[in-house]
Amino acid sequence: MIRTSPHFVKPTPLQVVMLKVAGALLPGIAVYCYVFGAGILLQLLLATITALATEAACLKLRNYPIKPFITDGSAIVTAWLLALSLPPLSAWWMIVLATVIAIGLAKHLYGGLGQNPFNPAMIGFAVMIVSFPAQMGRWNAPLALPNADLTTWQQFGYIFTGQLPPGLTFDTLASATPLDAVKTALMQSHAMSDIFGGAIFQAGFLPSEMGWIAAAYLVGGLFLLQQRVIQWQLPVAFLAALAAFSSVFYLLDPAHYTSPVFHLFSGAAMLGAFFIATDPVTAPTTPRGRLIYAGLIGLLTWLIRTYGGYPDGVAFAVIIMNIASPFIDQYTQPAVFGRKANNNGSSKGATAAQGKKA
Repeated sequence: MIRTSPHFVKPTPLQVVMLKVAGALLPGIAVYCYVFGAGILLQLLLATITALATEAACLKLRNYPIKPFITDGSAIVTAWLLALSLPPLSAWWMIVLATVIAIGLAKHLYGGLGQNPFNPAMIGFAVMIVSFPAQMGRWNAPLALPNADLTTWQQFGYIFTGQLPPGLTFDTLASATPLDAVKTALMQSHAMSDIFGGAIFQAGFLPSEMGWIAAAYLVGGLFLLQQRVIQWQLPVAFLAALAAFSSVFYLLDPAHYTSPVFHLFSGAAMLGAFFIATDPVTAPTTPRGRLIYAGLIGLLTWLIRTYGGYPDGVAFAVIIMNIASPFIDQYTQPAVFGRKANNNGSSKGATAAQGKKA
């Protein structure tokens, strides 16, 4: 039996959506803590406080009510994504500055939530990596490696003061990310088999602890798909394009190109596919547009990782495609019911009679 009309679908409140996104990040945060220590919790807290304070200040300056907007959860999700993108044990001022840029400039400068053309978290990350490349490249080693075992209070102290316990320097804790290690070794003409035999890799082509973090983000992303919080076209097209291009070049020359498994489970691929590229404000709204948009993000990510000057290209790929998102939407709009599309993307009446000029 079919119920009588009208058929209305009750929209999901924004707070519920943001709560589900934050909950989906929790598996990744938990594994992140296990791999790098509890310092990430302080980074998340600093980013959250800064995001809420910046949001409130911008709303006050714009004469907007503070409570409805500050409690919708969007600023907190932006803060978490940004904190998870920064290196572990980043200095407190880096976290604060990046968050102010993300909320104050990338979001409110364009009119607030729903008006920003760029992903705020990725703008904050991009500004930091361009402005402070040395600090953004200082990733501490996983706790499983020698000399990397700092206590929670030592990690907190380093974030605020930059001071390590006597006899210990950050150089003894520093570790290149898997993407950076591979790119640097290939530039030095090392064999791929020697590269993956290093300390930060397990046997085969999977990066070590970073692969577990990516897997945790995958679990959270599948939860968002199951809850219909995100559209499947975006993560599927992103990961499919990244896997396809890396597979082709890996099969052609495995000595100089890494496997698709490595690309998918290292860096920010899973975080980008399920939590960043799926931003409903900056992504296209049409199904075909989402496939094009996310597929090009996957391609640009592979190009930047392989030939660019940065180890990971997710942030820059997303920002570049944010620029193209309105154009993709414009040329992928489906025809209005009862009309057929012209070559220029517009539509005309399929059955309407042609009127004569008076």
